[in-house]
Amino acid sequence: MTPKAVFWDMDGTLVDSEPLHEAALVAAMRNAGLVPPDDLHERVLGVAAWPVYEMMRGEFGLDLPFDDWIQRKYEHYLPLVERLQPRPGAIEVFNELRARGVAQAVVSNSDRMIVDANLRMVGLTYPGMRTISRNDVREGKPHPEPFLRAAWLANVDPAQAVAIDDSWPGAIAGLAAGMKTIFWPEAPMAGPPGAVVINSAEELRAELGVEPQ
Repeated sequence: MTPKAVFWDMDGTLVDSEPLHEAALVAAMRNAGLVPPDDLHERVLGVAAWPVYEMMRGEFGLDLPFDDWIQRKYEHYLPLVERLQPRPGAIEVFNELRARGVAQAVVSNSDRMIVDANLRMVGLTYPGMRTISRNDVREGKPHPEPFLRAAWLANVDPAQAVAIDDSWPGAIAGLAAGMKTIFWPEAPMAGPPGAVVINSAEELRAELGVEPQ
């Protein structure tokens, strides 16, 4: 059965932006005289800007105010947006759900500037579209607030909604919000207990009840 509402993570779930974020972060670190660790990708996947900044300060010795640091990172990221691609199959499912009248929202740990730039680039903008950025909530994922705000905006019970995310922090947030949570990682891996793990857009269609007619 198709759910009443579907709330999508953005980076890595709707759009394949994680490589761009990592490239921008590596460039910003090197620009600040820091050495990126080999496991940087795993450590920052799905994590909001402030916790990453705290890690940069605490573990790598970054000596910049947050605003200066994030400006440098975005100066590296925004020129890369023109290379952004949708995650295969994701936006097609989004548009099919929209055509069926299913309430949807994009729920991201990224700042508003990045959310808007990414969605514009892949053509996912329309009047009345619901988007929640890190700037719109007090707590980012893994706290449930972003998904709960999406449910409030859509006027649906969280128990009637589905959260889709590619990261552990995001999936944990969806579960904590009381939603059916679909964990769609970029590479096959176990998900948080209670999440439905999928590995393809075809599996996503089946879980959402939007298999092609």
